[in-house]
Amino acid sequence: MQNQIDLGSDIAGKPVYLDVEELLATRLLVQGNSGSGKSHLLRRLLEKSAGIVQQIVIDPEGDFVSLGEAYGHVVIDGAAYSDVEITRLAARTREHRASVVLALDGLEIENQMRCAATFLSALFDAPDKHWYPALVIVDESQLFAPSAAGEVSDDARRSSLAAMTNLMCRGRKRGLAGVIATQRLAKLAKNVAAEASNFLMGRTFLDIDMVRAADLLGMERRQAEQIRDLERGHFLGLGPAISRRPVAVRIGSVETRAKSTVAGLTPPPMPSGEDMAAMLHAQPEAPPAQADLLSLAEPGPASSASLQEHIAQQTAPAPARNEIQLTAEEAEAIVRAVLQEMASEEGCTFQPAASLFQDFTVRCRMRGLKTHGLDALGFRRRFARAVAGVEFDPPAEQDARLLELADSVPEELLAPFLAIGNAAIAGKPCPDDETLAVLYGTRSVGRARRMLEHLERSDLVVVRTDFGGRRSVAIPRLSLATPMA
Repeated sequence: MQNQIDLGSDIAGKPVYLDVEELLATRLLVQGNSGSGKSHLLRRLLEKSAGIVQQIVIDPEGDFVSLGEAYGHVVIDGAAYSDVEITRLAARTREHRASVVLALDGLEIENQMRCAATFLSALFDAPDKHWYPALVIVDESQLFAPSAAGEVSDDARRSSLAAMTNLMCRGRKRGLAGVIATQRLAKLAKNVAAEASNFLMGRTFLDIDMVRAADLLGMERRQAEQIRDLERGHFLGLGPAISRRPVAVRIGSVETRAKSTVAGLTPPPMPSGEDMAAMLHAQPEAPPAQADLLSLAEPGPASSASLQEHIAQQTAPAPARNEIQLTAEEAEAIVRAVLQEMASEEGCTFQPAASLFQDFTVRCRMRGLKTHGLDALGFRRRFARAVAGVEFDPPAEQDARLLELADSVPEELLAPFLAIGNAAIAGKPCPDDETLAVLYGTRSVGRARRMLEHLERSDLVVVRTDFGGRRSVAIPRLSLATPMA
């Protein structure tokens, strides 16, 4: 019974259990109109399973942030981080098995979709050594997996839908069990909803939603009317993790509350009509002085991306007459130091090239170098050299020949090619497939092997593998080869 949680009770008052271990393999779909108790059900599920399995909540309304104080969930404010930071936070969430709530209430719907897609994709792309079991709860899932195009851009809709499809269709092998909740089944993409094997259907009134709910529960069309009569907090459950036959469940109580919950009715004030009219038509108060505004302002945490953009957009002041101008050697030293600093950071090869170039520009300015002299293409090639560890100063004869040959290598293959050449010069074994994959900007070992095959077809390298599986990579044009390993 340790893997089972108490959802509530049936009509006879007997407890209804949900098998968490079975849920990890079969996923769950929750449906109910606004006010049906859908969020209450999710909160009950989260509270009861908090000590059993890792939990990751995609929260578009910020309703589940209260879990942080009571159960230790880490609340991530989606509005405060850039795409790169969201990706890094998701990767560390999987690595350290942290239970988190991604609060998206500070974002518009399109940015909510983009942020959720980035976070879910990073969870999905985590290395296999971090594939620990986790429940991924997505509230208002019809926003992130819409059945039809809406007012958001096609790019945001496609990326969000793809992330949700991966979660529900392919997430099980990676330890991710999707728990999706929606107000409207008709608005939820069918290929996402169809992957759930467990269902909890709450009150709904539209015929199209009742028919789909009845079909999922294996009920006849004429029985669908009872879904309309369900009380708040009552659901019909079915599935291998709940019950093999439809069962009515009254969801039990919860310990935490949503921030938007209003307890009962709050009567309005009862002043006279003249007093209320006077308050409504009162003259606006004079705005506070500038000094008062500065003292009263409570700025929130600034994201690194917005801070970098703000710095980059500032107009640089005219240099003072006594300002010391940097020599070419000093400027090159700063460029090399910044590149090496960026190349040493974890996950740098997985970031978009445009973000890296912007980050590079800002770091150079912060060190007093206003013009680094590199365009986007030049930066990408220099960054590949830094990642591969071939920023020589000055280069030796073999190093110079390697860099000269590298000029004919496409930029996306440059970092792994230089790493192989650097190993051959140093007499070290060729980097393994995992290392080459990271240098190539992927976590797929298969893609790294195909990249090596492409280099061989391009006559840049020759790969030899003995019967023991040891590999040596030669660069014929340089008469170099790595030792067998």
